[in-house]
Amino acid sequence: MARKIRFEATYPFLPEQVWVVLTDPVALGEWLMPNDFEPVIGHRFQFRTKPAPGFSGIVDCEVLELDPPRRLAFSWAGGGIDTVVTFDLAPHGSSTRMVMEQTGFRGPRGLMVSTILKGGWRRMIEQRVPAAVARVSNGDYHPAPDAPDARCHTDNP
Repeated sequence: MARKIRFEATYPFLPEQVWVVLTDPVALGEWLMPNDFEPVIGHRFQFRTKPAPGFSGIVDCEVLELDPPRRLAFSWAGGGIDTVVTFDLAPHGSSTRMVMEQTGFRGPRGLMVSTILKGGWRRMIEQRVPAAVARVSNGDYHPAPDAPDARCHTDNP
């Protein structure tokens, strides 16, 4: 049976503001990891961080779903796991409800890695994401230069 990580959070920001920190590579790098993300279905990208025992520090990903500003899904493979991460955003009064899931953890290695990642995701969802969104909403953030417009839906030909 596959295991999953799931977090729900409500942020006092509009979905479009939360969407920016999920899809702009600079903002995403501020709260998650440096990356070469582009909001394009089929785009392959990597997250990079410091290596650790059993983990090269590289997470290989591919954008699987993009429905601005409601849903983002991408594959997440590295450190012996092959999973899918999804973010679902929904208006909640004057706030945004976000549900984050990482699914597909299998076997003993998946159990171990999901336990390790759960603490990191909790810190990011509860602290780092809202701090990044606050910078966006206050105008203290500037999108990546020459980055594709993260609000536009783009399909591969």
